[in-house]
Amino acid sequence: MKRRYVIYGLLGLCLEVFWRGLDSLFHGDLTLSGTTYIWMFFIYGLAVLLEPIHNRIGSWPVILRGGVYTAVIFFIEYSTGTFLKLILGTCPWNYGNDSLSINGLITLRFIPVWFCAGLLFELAHNTLLKMKFSKKAKLN
Repeated sequence: MKRRYVIYGLLGLCLEVFWRGLDSLFHGDLTLSGTTYIWMFFIYGLAVLLEPIHNRIGSWPVILRGGVYTAVIFFIEYSTGTFLKLILGTCPWNYGNDSLSINGLITLRFIPVWFCAGLLFELAHNTLLKMKFSKKAKLN
């Protein structure tokens, strides 16, 4: 499980930097600058919590699976944002100016983003399950 946590954390970091780089392009920044926070590694690593859910709902239609993943990701985003506000006094992300924001910690505008991200993490999980590893390199 520890290795999968690291894999999901790194995958999430890469996706976020890529996403933010695309966003900068849409705002006229041709450098495609994308950044994130180290905190996000630990948060994206929590995608490992989607694995048992995926194991239970893997046969459901994609629209239902994506909906469940979206709800779980929103819960994780809200919870970790609240935790970071408690320990740091601030949250690295702030959707406070968004009319679809809930306490500045999540925005409903991200429903399609988290829907796709959940399915992408599902694909990563399926890929990890199919990979053959020696006992030393086993993904636990």
